[in-house]
Amino acid sequence: LPDGSGTELARRLRADARTRELPIIMLTARAQESDKLGGFEAGADDYVTKPFSPRELLARVRALLRRAAPAATEEPVEIAGLKLDPKTFRVTGNGTPVDLSPTEFRLLHFMMKQPDRVLSRSRLLDNVWGDHVFIEERTVDVHIRRLRLALQPTGHDRLVETVRGGGYRFLPA
Repeated sequence: LPDGSGTELARRLRADARTRELPIIMLTARAQESDKLGGFEAGADDYVTKPFSPRELLARVRALLRRAAPAATEEPVEIAGLKLDPKTFRVTGNGTPVDLSPTEFRLLHFMMKQPDRVLSRSRLLDNVWGDHVFIEERTVDVHIRRLRLALQPTGHDRLVETVRGGGYRFLPA
């Protein structure tokens, strides 16, 4: 890094509320135990020393992403006959295709990956739209309504529940 060390960068990332939860893998030539410990103490989630196998690095990145952002995995999700496949960007309800906008797709994916959890509007905004977007929380309500309308023909609209004063919940069945 031209402006400092990786441990300094990791400390800055962990100190900032916007990047605190960002997964960090340190990739370095510094292989001493004290260097590794310093990296972990600064907030690194993993530490890979050179030389390294690209396949091992890819495996470590995938493992870290599975732990850090389970909703971001590309594994299909199926609940009560409603199937969402992130790789193909397809949703089917009991075998019938469901047409969703990209935002509705991300919203449904995030909710299906966390069934039976109450998700506040602000949490949905941060995780579906991103924390860098400044839009009204009521925008979530509009997209939930559209999502329910799209799911209505297959009867899966009943799985998206409004929790008064809390937000929304995707029912597990």
